[in-house]
Amino acid sequence: MKSLQHTLFISLIVVSLTPNYHGVEIIGGHNVKPHSKPYMASIQVYNCAEKRYVHNCGGALISTKWILTAAHCKTQGLSQVVLGAHSLSKNEKSQQKFQVKKQLPHAQFKNSTPENDIMLLELSSEAKLNNYVQLLQLPKNDNEDVKPGTRCTVAGWGATAPSKPPSDKLQEVEISVIDRKKCKVMGPSKCMLVVTKDMICAGDSKGKKDAYKGDSGGPLICNKKYKGIVSYGPIDLNTKEPGIYTRISKKYLNWITNIIGVETYNMTAEVSTEY
Repeated sequence: MKSLQHTLFISLIVVSLTPNYHGVEIIGGHNVKPHSKPYMASIQVYNCAEKRYVHNCGGALISTKWILTAAHCKTQGLSQVVLGAHSLSKNEKSQQKFQVKKQLPHAQFKNSTPENDIMLLELSSEAKLNNYVQLLQLPKNDNEDVKPGTRCTVAGWGATAPSKPPSDKLQEVEISVIDRKKCKVMGPSKCMLVVTKDMICAGDSKGKKDAYKGDSGGPLICNKKYKGIVSYGPIDLNTKEPGIYTRISKKYLNWITNIIGVETYNMTAEVSTEY
């Protein structure tokens, strides 16, 4: 799951990103137990050449009509969200598919920086909650930071190596939070990024575990709590640089509440820690 934003998915897909951004995929991870993460969403765009929808980004179902993802995942053209999936190539009975009615990226997001990389997607109709489709609870009034050294997990259908296509089955990997002051990641402008309090820096000390193309927008789970969103990372996996995650801080919780209200923080999915 390494390169988080640069080059979101693959060619033939029109996305509103600069060339410096890429999606994220799971590197050094493993398949999850099928349907153990019922809040996971596959955000897909229509590929005209292949005449089908293809996976573009991940996201989390936080309301029966809303998906939380990364702002750099915003697309042009037709897009859909698939819930209840484990394998994207199979027409699983557990799957629910919805057209994206509305894309609402944070107004202050710019493609030149990972700041404010957060977006809400409104579904065309309400998801039906069951054993395969559940909500992921947002943190409540979250001013609590994630301490360096905390072990977190991130999941997605992203590629598992630079030369490989997206993963067919949902994968996850465990990574560690890194002190912001010690976090060194080269930004899109080729300058070292300033990691703000609204970001989380996380990775693997050996540079062998991370999110990558197609994992962007997926949830970062720390201590069984939804703490971040896959946002940005190095396109070159050999740099061993960590990834940047949008921290779901009080600032963003207020932004979410202003758009969708607080009507859906009741029925929530239990975060799975199984490998």
